[in-house]
Amino acid sequence: MGHINPDRCCNMSGFHNTTNTKPGFRCGCSSASAVEMAISFTDLHTETGLRTLEEFLSGKTFISGDEISKDDVKVFAAVAKPGDVFPNVSRWYSSVSGVLSPRFPGEALGVKIGSQAAVSAAAPSADVSKEAADGDDDDLDLFGDETEEDKKAAEEREVAVKASSKKKESGKSSVLLDVKPWDDETDMKKLEEAVRSVEMPGLLWGASKLVAVGYGIKKLQIMMTIVDDLVSVDSLIEETLTQEPRNEYIQSCDIVAFNKI
Repeated sequence: MGHINPDRCCNMSGFHNTTNTKPGFRCGCSSASAVEMAISFTDLHTETGLRTLEEFLSGKTFISGDEISKDDVKVFAAVAKPGDVFPNVSRWYSSVSGVLSPRFPGEALGVKIGSQAAVSAAAPSADVSKEAADGDDDDLDLFGDETEEDKKAAEEREVAVKASSKKKESGKSSVLLDVKPWDDETDMKKLEEAVRSVEMPGLLWGASKLVAVGYGIKKLQIMMTIVDDLVSVDSLIEETLTQEPRNEYIQSCDIVAFNKI
């Protein structure tokens, strides 16, 4: 080995003098020399790459010395298990594996890793997909918090759906009504006008006729069609037909027939 100059970080052979600890000491090596010491491997998943590694490991136990280092772990991760055609790589691979395996006792299920070329080719697509996804996030948040506007819109839709369903389910009925006057002096024409003056959603008046009751008294029989969910016949009689001002002519009302349509 060449003489080591204490004022230089390198000896004559170009290897770094790691014993120099003089305060403020600055390496006198050229940057080119440091770069030349870097070890580089490519395509270790191919036969060509393994052949390069095979030649490099000739006479060596590990990548950077006689003990395992991070360099070995890095290369180990890139190498597929070699065959007997590469004895130096196989020996090195078994040595590294023997050191690493006890540190990872978990059961491996097995993973597949593509070549570096395949990863590089797929990278742009992944970037494009990520950009597209990021762009979409600005317009659509599938898992975001529901705003007050969203809640209001959802409630309105629910009401509309219920109303639509209710309309479809609502039935109609045909009702025959007896409308009785106070006495034989009641103007039956005005009585019928009072009845037909009642208008409300879901109510349609139909044919009518006068029917003799006795002692010169007649009653009005009138048909009406109602939407069941909109019109209550009992309420119609009690709250409208027999109340002022119609009760001036109408004494009472009776349901003669009630049929679903």
